[in-house]
Amino acid sequence: MTGGYFTKHYTDSAQVAAAVRHHWWLTQHARPLRLPALGVIGPTSLSYQRIDGRPARPEDLPRLARLLGDAHGTAWASDLHAAELHVPHRFDDGTEFADYLRPRTEALHKRLEQGYLPNKAALRAMLTLLEKTAEGPAVFYKDSNPRNVLIADTGALFTVDTDDLTLAPAAYDLAKLVATLLLTYGPLPPRAIDAALAIYNAAAWRHDASLGATDRDRLDDFLALHAVLTAPYRGRNGYLYGWPPDFPRLRG
Repeated sequence: MTGGYFTKHYTDSAQVAAAVRHHWWLTQHARPLRLPALGVIGPTSLSYQRIDGRPARPEDLPRLARLLGDAHGTAWASDLHAAELHVPHRFDDGTEFADYLRPRTEALHKRLEQGYLPNKAALRAMLTLLEKTAEGPAVFYKDSNPRNVLIADTGALFTVDTDDLTLAPAAYDLAKLVATLLLTYGPLPPRAIDAALAIYNAAAWRHDASLGATDRDRLDDFLALHAVLTAPYRGRNGYLYGWPPDFPRLRG
């Protein structure tokens, strides 16, 4: 299951400090997640426990949805119930999560510059959709995608690449997992997505009813955002498939 340690390099010491703090925060406040152990902390590098395992596949979606809902609920009950989606959240140790809106607003403007949005009207539509989704309780976003989950031969599930965390609405990260699974493996059956959302909601609801209230329309709003935000990565990093032409439905 494990094979020593590997070293990950960073641009500067600030990135190292943020990665360490986010790793620590998840181990303290999102205990359902299992993370590789940290080893040596260098000025611009970190060593992590090496995990031998495979990336997530579509058949793992129900299990991952349950884990994510439980982790979000645990983190909300432990710490994030005081967070607001519109403002960064700072913890006692100095760890800070970016707010939900600012980094995604900047990314959407960049997608227009890169040509992934056709015009300013399309940008305004996506910004309006982003603002619409910025409501409800705040949980964390850790960029759930198949490569950031490793499943060992024993069945143990490890969450990796947790350097950058932001605030996000409940189920936004589930939508990222759904989006990247379909970009990696091709279209997913609608019933599989509906089932994953129901599993996520049930797991999150156990911690607070407000966390388990995401419906399919709201999930589709998140998917519409991810369709634009992930556009530069299609054809790279294993994202070999495009979006089905009618999924998700994009709203103006």
